[in-house]
Parts: sequence; structure tokens; C-alpha cells
Amino acid sequence: MLIIVLALAVLVGVTLGLLGGGGSILMVPLLVYVAGMETKEAIATSLLVVGVTSAVGAVSHARAHRVRWRTGLVFGVAGMVGAYAGGRVAAYVPAQWLLLGFAAMMLATAVAMLRPRRDVDPATVHDRLPVARVVLDGLVVGLVTGLVGAGGGFLVVPALALLGGLSMPVAIGTSLVVIAMKSAAGLGGYLASVQIDWATAGAVTAAAVLGALLGGPLAGRIAPDRLRTLFGWFVLVMAVVIVVQEVVVPALGG
Repeated sequence: MLIIVLALAVLVGVTLGLLGGGGSILMVPLLVYVAGMETKEAIATSLLVVGVTSAVGAVSHARAHRVRWRTGLVFGVAGMVGAYAGGRVAAYVPAQWLLLGFAAMMLATAVAMLRPRRDVDPATVHDRLPVARVVLDGLVVGLVTGLVGAGGGFLVVPALALLGGLSMPVAIGTSLVVIAMKSAAGLGGYLASVQIDWATAGAVTAAAVLGALLGGPLAGRIAPDRLRTLFGWFVLVMAVVIVVQEVVVPALGG
């Protein structure tokens, strides 16, 4: 079973490398339904995997000057505050509710991926960073990340593009820095009440990082719009599966 989990983690990493985000949304269902982890342990482990994988991915973007550090740090620090709070609040939220919240995140991710990406119009680029809006968005996105364990790249990238006036490639690179920061804070919040299996978490993280490193070079060889569409439909189906598993099946069984 561990081999299957690691193989699927590699595929999640490949998706992250190809799309610059989105793949992490599959990590919690993988850990819950395939690895057999408890929901909160799976979310905490997912935050570790997502954080490390994003940090590794951010390195290549930074070397290519596709990271806007000031914008990323402002958004990231706000996101860390929200993520830590979300991780602490999660201790008081029933596991089923967290999974249903995660399913809602998957639905939002699917919709975001099925919609075509739009780059930023240079004429609308901000001369000054709207710090208050960036901080507010960072807090909200961070809170969601801390609660359900998803990186939220589909929320961070548009926010950076629209509020920070970043081109899509720079927004993607900067988002990886933000995701790494708030995932670390969310994990810190969870570790106050949840124990994780560090050996399994480390193996899954290594597999996801390997996948991301493999997926990056493939990005230019596969039509990204078609890949995003296919992945969006897959995430949509997975969200429906979670809702059926957590709501419909217990209702019929009861």
C-alpha cells in the first residue's frame, strides 16, 4: 500500500510541476482513502508535503527571476497568520466537516481550472501595491489553507496577478513562495493537537518533490490548457466522490 501511495504522490508532484499548482488538492484524499490516515493527520501531512514541494519549486522560479519578493512576503506573512489560526481552529472542527470543506475547495479548484487563464493587462498594472487588500486576501486564503490543508494556489495566483499586478509566470513563481510560507504556519497550528507519522510523511514528501522535478521539464511539451481542463474534470469527480463517501453513504447506512 505504501508503494501505491508513493506512486500516486509522484503523480501529484508531476501535476504540480506541469501546472504550477492544483495537484496538492489531491493529497488529502490520497492520504485519507488510500493511505488510511485519519482526516486531521492527513491534512497536517498534506501541509508538510505541499510546503516542501512548493519551496523546492520556487527555487527554479527565483533563479529565473519569476518571483516578486516584496509582494510575496507581504501576502505570505498575512497568509501565515491566517494559516496558523486555521490549523488551531481545526482542532475543534469535526473531521467530517473538514473533509466536506475540502470537497468545497476541490469544487472551487475544478471551476478555476476549467476557466481559461487570463494574463494581466499591462495597462492595469498597479504602480503601488495595495497592501491592505493583499493582507486581507492573504489572511482569508491562509485561513482556508490552515483548515483544510490545500495549498490554495488557484486562489493565490489570481490574487497576486490582480492585486499585485504581476504577469502570470511571475504570479505562479511568487505563489509558490506564499504557499510554502502558509503551509509551514498551518502545519505548526495542526501540530499543537495532531501527531503525524514522520517517516511516512517524509517518504510521501520526497515522492511529491521527485514528481515536481520530473513535471517541470514536461511543462513545455504538453498543451497546458488541455491538461488543466482534464485535471479540472478529474478534481470535480473526486470532490463528488468525497461528498458521496462522507454524506450519502453514511445516510444510506444509517
